[in-house]
Amino acid sequence: MLTLKINGKDMSVDVAPETPLLWVIRDALGYTGTKFGCGIGQCGACTVHVEGHATRSCQLPVSAATGKAITTIEGLSADGSHPVQKAWIQEQVPQCGYCQSGQIMSAVALLAKTPKPTDADIDAAMSGNICRCGTYQRIRKAIHVAAEMAR
Repeated sequence: MLTLKINGKDMSVDVAPETPLLWVIRDALGYTGTKFGCGIGQCGACTVHVEGHATRSCQLPVSAATGKAITTIEGLSADGSHPVQKAWIQEQVPQCGYCQSGQIMSAVALLAKTPKPTDADIDAAMSGNICRCGTYQRIRKAIHVAAEMAR
């Protein structure tokens, strides 16, 4: 048994230590907002926060996450009131929506580190998240809007 702290709650799981955190989050714990995209850490759909850092959960063995604070998209807010979630809705960012939880988690990590990001800051921080629908301009605008909301 491994104990994880997911969205502020201690949870025990009986999985192999080398199981990717993504599959523990989705399959063992039922938090399906975190998505499987590529499985090699390149697309960003599986992004969660581990100790506040944007992390590709498909590449992190669950054993490396034990004892660390893990936040999934479900842990940002129960009602969608997080500034980034509100900005995403206001700016109508999603099209298909598949990458959006990873995009949002990366944006939240950026704003925690850089509360007033420039376009270059946003482009650098979000470069590891792929959006097949190409909503990058709306993503950038939503991050600026969220930064303003948070102030």
